Amino acid sequence: MHLLLILSLAVVLFAAASFLAVYSWGRFARRARGEPSKALPPADAETQLDRAVSALERGAGGANGLALLRENLDAFAARALAARSAGRSLDLMYYIWHHDLTGQLLAHEMIAAADRGVRVRLLLDDINTRGRDPLYLALDTHPHIEVRMFNPSLARQGALRRGLEMALRAFSITRRMHNKAWIADGRLAIVGGRNIGDEYFDAAEAPSFRDLDVVLLGPAVADTAAVFDAFWNGAQTIPVRALARRSRRRRATLEALRARLGALAAGETARPYLDRLRERLTAVAMFADGIAIHWTNEAHVVSDPPEKALARGNDNWLMRRLFPVISGARSSVEITSPYFIPGAEGTKALVSLVAAGIDVAVLTNSLAATDVAAVHGGYAPWRRPLLAGGVRLYELRPDADRKRISLFGSRGASLHTKAFTADGRAGFIGSFNFDPRSASLNTEMGLLFEHEGLASEMRALFARETKTDMSYRLRIEDGALLWDGEMDGEVGTSIREPEATASRRLVATVVGWLPVHSQL
Repeated sequence: MHLLLILSLAVVLFAAASFLAVYSWGRFARRARGEPSKALPPADAETQLDRAVSALERGAGGANGLALLRENLDAFAARALAARSAGRSLDLMYYIWHHDLTGQLLAHEMIAAADRGVRVRLLLDDINTRGRDPLYLALDTHPHIEVRMFNPSLARQGALRRGLEMALRAFSITRRMHNKAWIADGRLAIVGGRNIGDEYFDAAEAPSFRDLDVVLLGPAVADTAAVFDAFWNGAQTIPVRALARRSRRRRATLEALRARLGALAAGETARPYLDRLRERLTAVAMFADGIAIHWTNEAHVVSDPPEKALARGNDNWLMRRLFPVISGARSSVEITSPYFIPGAEGTKALVSLVAAGIDVAVLTNSLAATDVAAVHGGYAPWRRPLLAGGVRLYELRPDADRKRISLFGSRGASLHTKAFTADGRAGFIGSFNFDPRSASLNTEMGLLFEHEGLASEMRALFARETKTDMSYRLRIEDGALLWDGEMDGEVGTSIREPEATASRRLVATVVGWLPVHSQL
């Protein structure tokens, strides 16, 4: 009886402390919000990008220009060159921006643009920024750069304090901004699945991500800018200077940061990237180097609203835009999702499509290839019902890129693309995973389009990535789950998770038993 009383008291005290933490955070956020601002409108010929993009758009009749960025190095070059070509504004929003080689090189381009008078607004989700406040504060001291954090922790130092705040604000702090967008001069935007970091741009010794972005021209750029403005001015967004103590703000040194990044950019480590940039010369030259532009009036950047992070409105707002495209397919659906947890409802929907005569295929990570083994535990229970219902299921191999050599040597692969096509004409490229976290917790965004040429490019990539030398095809035989794939130059069959370590199998199995799938 005493134990029950103690436990009840502990629950009440924790609930009260949690309420006070959330209430205090809300009061602070209302006081600390920065001045609202909007995207700067494009002009006819004010900047290099104005002139270059206007030339590309001439004769397009107001349509959107869409160009697929399949290669990681091209994705880095597009961002760096867009920054170099900007003359008016850079609006950048990311879930992750690592302070590694490529992250520092792009920060160098950001500062260089600001030094030319370009207005830079940098919006980062706070969950991955711990320990980097001096960097962000230094950037924020530039007269043309402002840095804001989405749903930030008030505990900026100390793992214990931050951990305590996360426990007390558990229901709100798990809601993150997963969006990715790079907008230059209101003329060119890049959206897709890539964050900023070496593993997204073939600069990491560890396995690199296979990912997908799309360059946008035309009205879709304004869509992207509107999404950025909504988050920049949202209730969950706080200027980084409001989060730091005055003493830390005084210690922020932009000149030291500028010098350090300049030395890195001039050094030997960065030379492979800079050599590639010099080959392209301008941001528009890449379109003459094998990257096709597809023009269509049927393209829109869609996004969850920032209020989703406050648990307001429709939890799965973006899914309400995407699912009708999938459920309305008449011949085929091809889904690529690194973290794929369809759940009972999603599994039923995909199997129903197959029952209606529609070819449905899904590509996700194998247990050996995924960077989050726990998510695989949420996905694994749905393989058998999907396969039994006729869905074609593929899992990327960890050695899928073994025939390719990056700038920093050979490396493995992990899938990070979030995309789908329907009927070979409609499709989506963005940040949305087919899992509960993307549907109900994180804010997501991406490009929803109709264009046979772009969809054809995506389908060709899907066909390549699902070949036996890059992925395993799963099947059920005599009740056993089997993986077919190329092994030692011949197609063979594995009777358990191929190439996965015992520890990974254990993590995935345990997570599969736990009631935590809504958080995956």
